Amino acid sequence: MNLSLHHLVREPKIKQEKNPLLLLFHGYGSNEEDLFSFASELPEEYYVISARAPFDLMYGSYAWYAINFDADENKFSDIGQARASRDIIASFIDELVANYAINADNVTLIGFSQGCILSYAVALSYPEKVQRVVAMSGYLNTEMAVDDFTDNDVSKLKIFASHGTVDQVIPVDWARKSIPVLEELGINVTYKEYPVGHGVAPQNFYDFKNWLQS
Repeated sequence: MNLSLHHLVREPKIKQEKNPLLLLFHGYGSNEEDLFSFASELPEEYYVISARAPFDLMYGSYAWYAINFDADENKFSDIGQARASRDIIASFIDELVANYAINADNVTLIGFSQGCILSYAVALSYPEKVQRVVAMSGYLNTEMAVDDFTDNDVSKLKIFASHGTVDQVIPVDWARKSIPVLEELGINVTYKEYPVGHGVAPQNFYDFKNWLQS
């Protein structure tokens, strides 16, 4: 099956006519096997599909967009690449719905770090394709969304956002600043913090699983 993103699939253990989807997006420099390692722990009625980012960094690591440094060591994101990835993901969701027995009205994006930033961009740009987002250790960058995203109806979107309070890669303040922006758009947001660095605490995993099942 030749879809626009390389991916791993865990079929649902409880088969329905159309099953819900959990779509996993890894962080910068990682690959599709990273988040897929906890697929067996996720609810049995879901398709769990983990996608590989399109930009190759060599040696089995990939990115959704380049992160560059200028002469003063300021870090900046390649917005053009991020927007390209955003639209590849939107098409990929359609391809998955066409090729697997997936319920198009029950799609959850689970993103970590750079994958989280992209999940926000996809959900705000194409809210008709996404119902829920689990946004871990990332932040909202509205430049990556479509230009007129504020015209979209995001009232049905639900977001579980989480961050480590001692995250040394993406400061917790960036995550905190994202929440009021999302709420102002009328999105239902649950936000939690954990006393960890740039990673997923066991309690975080447990909390978002409970959130999914509620």
